Amino acid sequence: MDMNTTMGAALPDWLTPLAWTYGLLALLSAAMIATDVWARGHRHRTVTAEITWVGAALFLGPAALVLYRRYGRKPHPGARPTDARPVVVDSLPGGTASALAHLVGVPLVIASGLTIAGTDLWVMIAVIAVVAIALLAVHERTTDGATTLTAVARATLTVVAFDIGMGGWMLLLHFNDLMPPAADVQFWFLMQIGILAGLLTGAPAVAALRRTPARLPTAA
Repeated sequence: MDMNTTMGAALPDWLTPLAWTYGLLALLSAAMIATDVWARGHRHRTVTAEITWVGAALFLGPAALVLYRRYGRKPHPGARPTDARPVVVDSLPGGTASALAHLVGVPLVIASGLTIAGTDLWVMIAVIAVVAIALLAVHERTTDGATTLTAVARATLTVVAFDIGMGGWMLLLHFNDLMPPAADVQFWFLMQIGILAGLLTGAPAVAALRRTPARLPTAA
């Protein structure tokens, strides 16, 4: 059975207003960060770093505003340095890559009609993973200065660890008949929860990678 026709009949009715509320708060939070970056001039070193913070609001909602103000906003001259960044902040590029991969991959898979073993779930997970790896590799390449090979390797490791949570959540929903149609706002809310699960399972890999610089220092 395809995900776009599987009905989450067992989901509670209150999930719909909750999904709309959180979704609107997420979009508002993303708009506020985007305005601060591109309209108010708090630019970052790279566009990919800026997109990471805007995209983070799509799954973190208002919590992204708190993290952005503390760790992401470009400080004014003379501002005191912020504390050491927590692992969750370094995990945001992976979360944003997954969020954007969902926005691209889900409609693409549904439009294609491709299935594996009678369901488009496996195709969806695979396409989202590939798109997320590509987007995260671009971030590693442009923001962290990694070589292309290193960027792809680091992105792949991060997404695989991330998919333990994200993919596992999707499988849990699917095989318990809790996956709403992709056109339902509940679907996107549940995917936001899945991205948060991915942040948890991906955190150890991110913590290990940030101890290993993406770009080795060059000889003088």
